[in-house]
Amino acid sequence: MAQLWGGRFTKETDQLVYDFNASITFDKRLLPQDIRGSKAHATMLAAVGVITEEERDSILAGLDGILADATSGALEITTKYEDVHSFVEANLIDRIGDAGKKLHTGRSRNDQVALDMRLYIRGEVSALEERVLDLMKTLQSLMAENLDTYMPGFTHLQKAQPVSFSHHIGAYMEMFKRDFGRLTDIYQRLNYCPLGAGALAGTTYPLDRNLTASLLGFTGPTLNSMDSVSDRDYCIELLSACATIMMHLSRFSEEIILWNSNEYGFIELDDAYSTGSSIMPQKKNPDIAELVRGKTGRVYGALTSLLTTMKGIPLAYNKDMQEDKELTFDAIDTVKNCLTLFNGMIATMQLRKDTMAVSAMRGFTNATDAADYLVKKGVPFRDAHGIIGRLVLYCIEKNSAIDELTLEELQAIDPHFEQDIFDAISLKTCVEARNTIGAPGPVPMKAVIAENAAFLESLTIDPA
Repeated sequence: MAQLWGGRFTKETDQLVYDFNASITFDKRLLPQDIRGSKAHATMLAAVGVITEEERDSILAGLDGILADATSGALEITTKYEDVHSFVEANLIDRIGDAGKKLHTGRSRNDQVALDMRLYIRGEVSALEERVLDLMKTLQSLMAENLDTYMPGFTHLQKAQPVSFSHHIGAYMEMFKRDFGRLTDIYQRLNYCPLGAGALAGTTYPLDRNLTASLLGFTGPTLNSMDSVSDRDYCIELLSACATIMMHLSRFSEEIILWNSNEYGFIELDDAYSTGSSIMPQKKNPDIAELVRGKTGRVYGALTSLLTTMKGIPLAYNKDMQEDKELTFDAIDTVKNCLTLFNGMIATMQLRKDTMAVSAMRGFTNATDAADYLVKKGVPFRDAHGIIGRLVLYCIEKNSAIDELTLEELQAIDPHFEQDIFDAISLKTCVEARNTIGAPGPVPMKAVIAENAAFLESLTIDPA
């Protein structure tokens, strides 16, 4: 058992206790961050005279060697070590001797793990931003290509009014724009360095925390040593943002699943993003969309678990907080994979534009426009509403769309109908007449697409 403590104890830890307490099986993924933080700490210790420049150089070379060997597989990270920190320190001492024993001067595992997690989360925020940005670029292309692709818009999952596919996709674009903004906000709040906080009360060594923060690319050092080691808000915030991203992906996936069904037939998913049935040869299943929808609960669970873990913890560090890692690691991995696969799925799907248009026509989505037509002919809106209600009932009985009726049939219901009714309630007119900002008409949609293009061009992803 490789431990960083033991002088206080007179016998070995029970193996079950050791295994229960150890975190090496999952925190080994923090090795690059642990090495990076240790190099910055050693550089700072030399700068303030706590260690010599020769000791610093020996430590830095030893740390680089450990990372290189662990990455290549020449050095194995095993359960012999309690955690990634003990793995690094034990191997450093084996390689460079007494100089390695000085690395931990002025540092506790409490501020060390807090640093590693911040460095890791910071890098993962950037990785998530890249994937959200890629998805937004795909959505932008779909919007630009489908200004005149008409489909039914829904409320209560009932056909309501016609919209363009561009407009429908634009709703998800707005969601993911907000997601990107949340990730950016999280990055700014977490980007403060806890190293130097010690176990909870700082240290008597003359550490230069500003130098350490600068070396690691942080905005500055954290300002309270107790909060530094016991804060996991940045993990909770990220899990909350991840849960929201998954909620948006899940809503979109639900629509993909519906659109892909035989009953809708709005889209056909590419073979590369579909699967078949082991017994039914005709099946082409939207498994990626279903898995994204299903994995949303997994990410929700991580957020709920960490909130529950943190709710009763007094200041400062407690071992409960070790539970932050597996939850956070799994949620991040899940969201990154879902974003990548979902983006590939929608980028390759084929639209059945004719089917969409027929569905809009057959769903009486132009009924509101027919009522507006009568209002413009002088009929009070409430009366027009009732007239169109009777018209829809007539069409249902005849199994016909409003557009498919003759002028004589329309005038039999109300004499205000004239030949121009057919143009007034065409899908093209219904969509193009809606030209207030945020509406599906081509004028506001082109403006939104241009604004989105400028927005995407302006985005920068902070370095990890």
